[in-house]
Amino acid sequence: MKSSFHPGFKPLSGKRYLINAGPTREPIDPVRFISNYSSGKMGIALADCAAYLGAEVHLVLGTVSIKPSSQYIRIYNVTTASEMAAECMRLFPDCDVAILSAAVADFTPETTSSIKIRKSSEPFFLKLVPTTDIASELGKIKKPDQILAGFALETDNELGNAIEKLKKKNLDIIVLNSLKDEGAGFGSDTNKITIIDKNNNIHKFGLKSKNEAAKDIIDKIISISKEIR
Repeated sequence: MKSSFHPGFKPLSGKRYLINAGPTREPIDPVRFISNYSSGKMGIALADCAAYLGAEVHLVLGTVSIKPSSQYIRIYNVTTASEMAAECMRLFPDCDVAILSAAVADFTPETTSSIKIRKSSEPFFLKLVPTTDIASELGKIKKPDQILAGFALETDNELGNAIEKLKKKNLDIIVLNSLKDEGAGFGSDTNKITIIDKNNNIHKFGLKSKNEAAKDIIDKIISISKEIR
């Protein structure tokens, strides 16, 4: 695949990218929440890469400790899965590409206590309900000239689960990560990805920095954009 990275070349000029990144936090009470280990590094690398290539980037960002390098990225800070879903749904209709790299919680507490839940000797049961599936909702409203890219972080049946997600959610590509691959987990500065498109083309990449992995993903999206013109 020919790279789009040449000094001064801005192939994404005039394009609007929506990217989400980082974890969500689902509150239990004022001092506790459900979350995950996502650092947001992969999504932020994607945002910086797209901005470098000339795109207008809208980044919906969960609670993270790092920020993009580019000063031209528009950041929308969110905390919960519902907030992230609302921002993505609002922004997507006016975007050319959406890359959903955030680690959005699949479940959230059915009720949230307004006061701290006190410890007791009795078991504590927490009822969880599903959150909005952002990829599925965007897939339902995606126009023919829009590109929707998702991520799949798997621990078993990696390729099969990723392909099923790709088809079920009307994605154009899906980026597969496996927690079995050393150096490809949450918080790492490296990643090992496999890109699968809706034509069942599978591209496997070796262990790279997340900045380099972001370039591979953007290159694939650029090649798809040329196909649908």
